[in-house]
Amino acid sequence: MKKGESSVTSLVSAFTRAYHSQNDRPIIFNDFMAERLISKKEFNDIKENMVQGIHFFNKDIAEKYKGNTEEILKWITQVQLSPTPLARAAYCEMVLENEIKLGVTQYVILGAGLDTFCFRHPELDSILEIYEIDYPATQDFKKNRLEETNFKIPGNLHFIPMDFTKKYSIQQLIDQGFENQKTFFSLLGVSYYLTKKELSSLIDHVFATVPSGSSIVFDYADENLFDEKGISNRVENMVKMVAAGGEPMKSSFSYSEIESMLENSGLLIYEHLSPEEINELYFKNRNDYLTAFETIHYVYAVKK
Repeated sequence: MKKGESSVTSLVSAFTRAYHSQNDRPIIFNDFMAERLISKKEFNDIKENMVQGIHFFNKDIAEKYKGNTEEILKWITQVQLSPTPLARAAYCEMVLENEIKLGVTQYVILGAGLDTFCFRHPELDSILEIYEIDYPATQDFKKNRLEETNFKIPGNLHFIPMDFTKKYSIQQLIDQGFENQKTFFSLLGVSYYLTKKELSSLIDHVFATVPSGSSIVFDYADENLFDEKGISNRVENMVKMVAAGGEPMKSSFSYSEIESMLENSGLLIYEHLSPEEINELYFKNRNDYLTAFETIHYVYAVKK
């Protein structure tokens, strides 16, 4: 991400969620609000760019579906773009739902992008305080878009502009009403773009001032990220795409590295999902192109 510019990946992620809600069945994650945060021009520009780039993704598919733009878009979206944003959001919100039942009253979304959780769950307005933390330019883009599309900001939603690659500030949350209570955090689609030192420091600071039982869900890439090709070279393509967009992936982890990092911050892994387990949980018996992305794992960890 270039300094002062909004995240491109946050817009593409919203595009994939909107496309899935409109076109794919069965639905893995129904973000029926996502389409309202993307202008028609942005939607069409992303669609056109993807279709025009089919030769980059797969020359055989380009030839097979030549002239069939909808099938080409479906292939690119389902194979390359959608699997991780859909499944990780579904998993995170499943865990959050259970945490709310267990008494969590605060939800901190680290790297919120164009997240729509609070708008899809107005029933939680008096139950859950939601803190969206993001890079200032990305958050400004979202706030402007919410205003343009006449979204009513609920009273339980708090915006915290922060570049947490430099420093995580708990005081900024406290200034918005954050309390020393059991809290749930999400960190989706972010760990890849941080160095190992930055991710470790972030986890350490996030959990330094919250009580035992606070928890987090995040996704990470394993040690095969920069070597794995994946179906139709999609892992390699992903690494190249985000680098070209100015948001290069910086880190990958072995399971033992993740376990050690979390332990150093006082957390224990409650659940870990491998790509195979994610596929079994969210993509089993589908009749389309959607399958779990190679090298991507999910972690649910709890502070001791």
